[in-house]
Amino acid sequence: MAAVNRVFAAQLSGLPVFGPDGESIGRVRDLVAGLRLDAQPPRILGLVVELSTRRRVFVPMLRVTGIEPTAVTLATGSVNMRQFVQRPNEVLVLGQLLDAHAALTASGTRITVVDAGMEPTRTRDWVLAKLAIRERRGGLGRRRAAMQVLPWSEVSGLGLADLGAQPQGAGQLLMLFDTMRPADIAATVRDLPLKRRHEVADAMDDERLADVIEELPDDDQKELLAYLAEERAADVLEAMNPDDAADLLAELAPADQSRLLELMEPEESAPVKRLLEYSSDTAGGLMTPEPVVLTPDTTIAEALAHIRNPELPPALASMVFVCRPPTATPTGRYVGVVHFQRLLREPPAELVASAVDTGLPPLKPGASLAEVTRYFAAYNLTCGPVIDTEDHLIGAVTVDDVLDHLLPEDWRETGLHDSMEEHRA
Repeated sequence: MAAVNRVFAAQLSGLPVFGPDGESIGRVRDLVAGLRLDAQPPRILGLVVELSTRRRVFVPMLRVTGIEPTAVTLATGSVNMRQFVQRPNEVLVLGQLLDAHAALTASGTRITVVDAGMEPTRTRDWVLAKLAIRERRGGLGRRRAAMQVLPWSEVSGLGLADLGAQPQGAGQLLMLFDTMRPADIAATVRDLPLKRRHEVADAMDDERLADVIEELPDDDQKELLAYLAEERAADVLEAMNPDDAADLLAELAPADQSRLLELMEPEESAPVKRLLEYSSDTAGGLMTPEPVVLTPDTTIAEALAHIRNPELPPALASMVFVCRPPTATPTGRYVGVVHFQRLLREPPAELVASAVDTGLPPLKPGASLAEVTRYFAAYNLTCGPVIDTEDHLIGAVTVDDVLDHLLPEDWRETGLHDSMEEHRA
């Protein structure tokens, strides 16, 4: 083990993990500690490492040979591939200890845990020897208390029973989420105990929570939506992509579905209602009603500006759809598409009408998943138009939605590996 005196948990979050020969293994997402019945510091049992496939595995601390400011090194490049599952006597340092409410043992002063510092022992174990804490002060206008670093033994109220019962903030954990993709946050949220998962959901803004819910498995989506108050659940559904919102609502009981749709703003619920008219395994059920739609007199420069929008998914940015007004779906008469590579080759002042591909056949909303799959393979597409019987563009299917329906239902939970798993060491 590299000579390190103390490492704070927040510093480890997101660090790359390498094998002894420099091979990339994954990234640190949390630390697992075993809580004790006495006042002695908990022992760090290991790391939760997220592999490139998004699977989260447990790596024992004895496998860790080096901890540096920029990386963690393991003694072997081979890790146990079994999905990490938290055991009853374990606590996730980042997921559960950060933001925990506790008290100073001597005075009873209420405090909040800001971070946790682990230190090596003579036996090569690592223990949570220190806690970075901040005093909890009530009232408006009071200055924020200074942060202190205290020994574990000077803080009480951090047992498993305490963490499972007391309310807990999520500010520190959300700070760690700032640099993570929604899919990675979703994997972290899934690993949290139910109480902590709900606290994180309460602390997130609607847009961020919507992004995370879109990346969760179906059962977790429904559980989290059911936890939210109906008014907020409707707000989160409004912030989701319409096709994702429709997929989630389709899983609910008809009464719950109708109630949430009524609570949504009419302009937000309208495209979702249209999507719910189609089976989920057809082009109509797969499509998004919000592709980039432009009129024929739009310039190439304006079209490029539209697809440069950083909020636009890459698949949707690969193609613009040219239609007569109106440009909101269902649009006026569908004219054709312009591939982004063609936009890059044309003079900026030219009109998109001069670059339209009218030879690409559009999809019909009733096309089956198998037909859509063959369509994408035949034309080498990442995005394709869906039109109705009157030549109105009603949406676009993207390759990621096709793959989502082709993969096994539990692919978000198992990553890219087969369901066969090794036993955890």
